Amino acid sequence: MELNEKQVHILKVAEKLFAENGFDGTSVRQIAKEAGINIAMISYYFGSKEKMLDALLFHRFAGFRKEMDKVMSEEGGYHEKIDHMIAFMIRRIHDNRRAYKVVNFEYSNPVRQVSFERYISQKIENYKLVETLIRNGQEAGVFASDINIALIIPTVLGTYFHFYYNKKFFLALLQISGEDAIDDYVYTTLTAHIQQTVKALLSSGSP
Repeated sequence: MELNEKQVHILKVAEKLFAENGFDGTSVRQIAKEAGINIAMISYYFGSKEKMLDALLFHRFAGFRKEMDKVMSEEGGYHEKIDHMIAFMIRRIHDNRRAYKVVNFEYSNPVRQVSFERYISQKIENYKLVETLIRNGQEAGVFASDINIALIIPTVLGTYFHFYYNKKFFLALLQISGEDAIDDYVYTTLTAHIQQTVKALLSSGSP
């Protein structure tokens, strides 16, 4: 779905409010007020708050496969491709962390009526790209044959989100402050740690 400038603006406002107040804690009226529009415009563009969330997720996560394909097609060995893939994933997640925060909460809500079909479909496509890269590396004899491929992405995401959702602790521990310092740490030190961890798993396989 191609969005116009006004729709993108509304979704950015909704994303901010959903991340701060939760989906249930944010009303269409609040979104309209913050976006400087009337409620009828939200209804016209999206139909409902649930459909707005669906549009937000699709907008934020669309294009991932195309960008990942570009990363996968870069020259270099399998270890280099893993490094590029992880660096891309971390940057993408960090840049869209508000949307991921909303997803992590709403997706686990057993009574939520929002459809996550498109989101799940996108995740399956992304997983298949990673799976193909690892299996090709296995066939080339670079990666171990007994890797639990399904847990590689959770290893990446879990490490990032543990750091980010506990950032007050890590700010004190690492003696850094400010969003710029966090960004720099995520894009350098944290990314390098995750790259090292995943490559170690791929090289050793299951214990």
